[in-house]
Amino acid sequence: MSETPMNTLQYRFDGPEDAPVLILGPSLGTTWHMWDRQVPELARQWRIFRFDLPGHGGAPAHPAGSVSELTARLLAMLDGLGVHRFGYAGCALSGAVGIELALRHPERLASLALVAASPRFGTADEFRQRGVIVRTNGLDPIARTSPDRWFTSGFAAAQPAITEWAVQMVRTTDPGCYIAACEALAGFDVRPELGRVGVPTLVLVGSDDQVTGPAEARTLVAGIPDARLAVVPGASHLVPVEQPAAVTDLLVRHFSTAWQPAHEHATGHTALPAIAPQPVLAVPPQARPIAEIAPAVAVPQQLPGRPDPYDAGLKARREVLGDAHVDRALAQADDFSGDFQEFVTRYAWGEIWDRPGLDRRTRSCVTLTALVAGGHLEELAVHTRAALRNGLTPGEIKEVLLQAAVYCGVPAANSAFRVAQQVIREETTPEG
Repeated sequence: MSETPMNTLQYRFDGPEDAPVLILGPSLGTTWHMWDRQVPELARQWRIFRFDLPGHGGAPAHPAGSVSELTARLLAMLDGLGVHRFGYAGCALSGAVGIELALRHPERLASLALVAASPRFGTADEFRQRGVIVRTNGLDPIARTSPDRWFTSGFAAAQPAITEWAVQMVRTTDPGCYIAACEALAGFDVRPELGRVGVPTLVLVGSDDQVTGPAEARTLVAGIPDARLAVVPGASHLVPVEQPAAVTDLLVRHFSTAWQPAHEHATGHTALPAIAPQPVLAVPPQARPIAEIAPAVAVPQQLPGRPDPYDAGLKARREVLGDAHVDRALAQADDFSGDFQEFVTRYAWGEIWDRPGLDRRTRSCVTLTALVAGGHLEELAVHTRAALRNGLTPGEIKEVLLQAAVYCGVPAANSAFRVAQQVIREETTPEG
């Protein structure tokens, strides 16, 4: 095993040094050991390269807040190792990295396998909410519920050692890196670009995956020109762990037939216990409609030479307030209120919130204080949620309201505390 310098990833090689390189990427909350049961067979033909995400498995805790940044770090590390072309199999978050490689760096990628992946992982709100939970409560609530998300109930009951391994793996992850990875998934959406993926692609999913299941897999297959789908029965999200032999067989067949390289050249975890395989079921692709939300009203013409801040404002508004809130506001707009919604998006969000002079945490502090002073309790609830998403802790929000009590008045702060307390309880209480 080797560890690379700051701002890169932790990695290891297995297999013959002169074999073509096949990269195996882990999912959020796991380490490279999720691929332990695939390595012996795959390493017969390929030089297996595995890596740990930032802050996972003892890797340096340098957060990466976007899929493109993770991809850039991986490529920088591979460049330093002299690995220029490779096959790639990634699970979940690392599957997103695989799609990014195929879209932005196709010359590097020989063949692709996407495991438990999606062109868009749930909603941005879901992942930013998870970040709020971790920031407030730490990773323990996420760790305790990880077996429910990753494995079928029968497997979890029959394999207590693996279940505990999963919990401890998440529990020892760096919280800041986990939160940044949630942000990366929140910002990932390549549905309109799938048609540009030009490498042979295997899309592999567990039949019982409730996180990124067969519906998401079919969306990938419908969008990628040269893709085929394999659904593994009796498996949930971490299908390489739950059904290792089936996944190994699928990967061997895919990379043996879809990639015929001339030999292209390019190293403190707990290993995974052994488990039994099940057969594979292939399912034909099926498209899923993709909804697109258009602005409620037409964008008026801007002054010559000045960029229209509407798009930047809409992006900032969604990132701070959440897609669900913004979608409701835009959907409710009509001929009477549509101009106002556009005004808010363009000037409050595009001209002010998107300015570089203050970070979003600071802008949240200013906004909370102003709303307390004005007695705008409905907006205060919205921006308390936004403050949590922008990285303020409940303790920091309390300090803002305490200071507001001095300058804005005790009655105003009393009402503000009541509203904020209810929002914080709702947003920071783990489910289950």
